[in-house]
Amino acid sequence: MTVLGPLGLSGDSLAACVQCGLCLPHCPTYRVTGDESRSPRGRISLMVAAELEGAPMDSEWLASMSTCVQCLGCETACPSGVPFEELISRTRAVMSSNRRPPLRIRLGLRLLGRPRLLRWGVSVLAVAQRLHLVPRTGLLPARLPLGGRHRRSAPGGDLLVFTGCVMDACQPEIHDAVEDVLVAGGRSVERTGAAVGCCGALHAHAGLHEEAVARAGMVIAALPGDRPILVDSAGCGAALKRYGELLGTPAAAAFSARVFDVHEWLAANMEVLPEPSGRSSEPVVVQDPCHLRHAQGVHGAVRDVVGPYATLVELDDEGLCCGAGGAFQMMEPELATEVRGRKLAAIGRAFERSGARTVISANPGCAMYLEAAGLEVRHPMEVVAEALEDRRGR
Repeated sequence: MTVLGPLGLSGDSLAACVQCGLCLPHCPTYRVTGDESRSPRGRISLMVAAELEGAPMDSEWLASMSTCVQCLGCETACPSGVPFEELISRTRAVMSSNRRPPLRIRLGLRLLGRPRLLRWGVSVLAVAQRLHLVPRTGLLPARLPLGGRHRRSAPGGDLLVFTGCVMDACQPEIHDAVEDVLVAGGRSVERTGAAVGCCGALHAHAGLHEEAVARAGMVIAALPGDRPILVDSAGCGAALKRYGELLGTPAAAAFSARVFDVHEWLAANMEVLPEPSGRSSEPVVVQDPCHLRHAQGVHGAVRDVVGPYATLVELDDEGLCCGAGGAFQMMEPELATEVRGRKLAAIGRAFERSGARTVISANPGCAMYLEAAGLEVRHPMEVVAEALEDRRGR
């Protein structure tokens, strides 16, 4: 079946949904609202109505689509293989072409493509934080870095570490931890740095298709060759792995084949990791970012890599979204807060049964959003790097 109506969706993709409803328990917006139109099944029904039946894309229709977190929990649960990411991404792109995201969102996304300006802005905000002039929000880490904390790596390492935009500006210590672990394993590392910058993940998430394509083209052009590209942000990794599909070119597909989540690469190259001298006595709760669990399907690698160095505690919520969702927390703050509430409850239960007081998460958006609720959140690679440092100090 070919492309149909105003959304340009594949008829085969729409027809793949058999309306069984097995996706409903895995949809965070359906879980908190109980509203069928806020579920994957309901959204697909509305897409079909617009494409096949000429139904109007009115305010309620638009609200249904704009409130999707794009966590892809539905894809993991779906027995029919419905490509929901394809459907919602195309739909959101059409929506944004007719109704642009709010100006504050567009300005913020534009800033991501200017890494040096972004770092300067973060330094200013860091000073304001220390003067208690900035309220705690899910958009910023609890303590932003002051200027001058960015390491520089020598060119020519056998592994590239993709530094991106938000993490490079707000959480450079995570890139440091990744480099420390890889160097401890005898590998040489080159950071992609400001010359590469933003991957376009948040642009795609906001439905800004043309901007996402432009960012992808710039990243591919800036990173020629065949060296593996390791990514410590789940959202960036998922976006980079989609470049082949996004651009539809052999060059983009070849680029995406070079991309690995850092835990994914380490799990396949465990000989790189030094032998642990013992696990940390402090347990940590594992929170799976949706872009690691559902989009990339490599969340098990976090356990493989961190497990020898720390006692891991699992959540009982089957990987339900934390509510950050890229730009979702900015565009739908009330709904995002409700979704986060369920995640916080699951973390609270894990804390109670294990005595843990720290969460590990491999995505900056998740980490910052959970930190904003008062939790201590660390990146898994920080836990490994700290364990290796303790080992060297003994």
